[in-house]
Amino acid sequence: MTAPSAAPLDLLYSEAEEELRTAVRSLLADRCDAAGILARIEGGRPHDPELWRILAADIGAAGLLVPEKLGGQGASHREAAVVLEELGRAAAPVPYLTSAVLATEILLGCDSTRAADLLREPAAGRRICVPALPLTLAPGAPLPQPVHDSGDGALSGTVTSVADAVAADVLLVLADTGLHAVPAADARITPVVALDLTRPLATVTLDGAAGTLLADPATARAAIAGALLSGAGLLASEQLGIAEWCLTETVAHLRTRHQFNRPLGSFQALKHRLARLWLDVASARAAARAAADALATGAADAPLTVAVAQAYCSGVAVRAAEECVQLHGGIGMTWEHPAHLYLKRAKSDSLALGTAGHHRGLVADFAELPAP
Repeated sequence: MTAPSAAPLDLLYSEAEEELRTAVRSLLADRCDAAGILARIEGGRPHDPELWRILAADIGAAGLLVPEKLGGQGASHREAAVVLEELGRAAAPVPYLTSAVLATEILLGCDSTRAADLLREPAAGRRICVPALPLTLAPGAPLPQPVHDSGDGALSGTVTSVADAVAADVLLVLADTGLHAVPAADARITPVVALDLTRPLATVTLDGAAGTLLADPATARAAIAGALLSGAGLLASEQLGIAEWCLTETVAHLRTRHQFNRPLGSFQALKHRLARLWLDVASARAAARAAADALATGAADAPLTVAVAQAYCSGVAVRAAEECVQLHGGIGMTWEHPAHLYLKRAKSDSLALGTAGHHRGLVADFAELPAP
């Protein structure tokens, strides 16, 4: 008797996913132009609360991974991946990866009444919930030293490189007694200078802050591990969006920019560079979609598929952004042109949730390949 075959991999976008893309892209075109992003960065307030409200609550993107019984949309990682593609394409300064993906997956993994009650608020877009974990924490890597619980949920300790903490209403804190929910107002959040100013980092310090216990240590660590896997898989879609924007903008520029009375895009050397980049982006799309589909279907090889997607998409986003800056010439090096936003986001993403080298190591482990 043969074992049942696994569901076929589906890399295509469904009609519902394309409709979601249209809604998100339209919103970002109206409210997330490059000039506005630069103005917010220069003003020291990168997050756009109104943009987040519309995206999270009105469109319902914050609750895509949340079951309907908990107030969410009951969708899957495939739909969340589409949102992240568009957010990457716009370099949007919103806490979607941290709140709607990482924090949501952690709360779902806690499988407790308190966690479920808390999840309803971010799922509806009413609160921003952020895990107090370093952005560089990778799937398969040891978790950081938990903060200390001195008793009765009084937490003390410091966590560095926490993404989007400055916008958070609630922090999910891993303590030695388990996972706690801590009001962000009860923590000292110190912004640090980050490469990617659209996803700000901060140091979170707790000094006897009161936390609500959501899960025991074993459950908390398992929930965080699952969230890191999902986050890394969906981050590949954001990297895909970055690469697609860079390729599209570079092609458009080379068609209109002239040198020696010819469009720059007519030079064969540049055609070859863009052709190679197009192939890289097409391959990145396949890898990112495979990761999203594996997560959505709960495929047994999801960890391997995610590791492959991160190992590949990370480098493609950086190469596309570098080509965008270089092939735009002098204007690509200016602050006013948005190319630097995408280069910085691509570079930052290449460190977030594990480097490409870390994920290549995971691929080798999963495939039982000897290390070099």
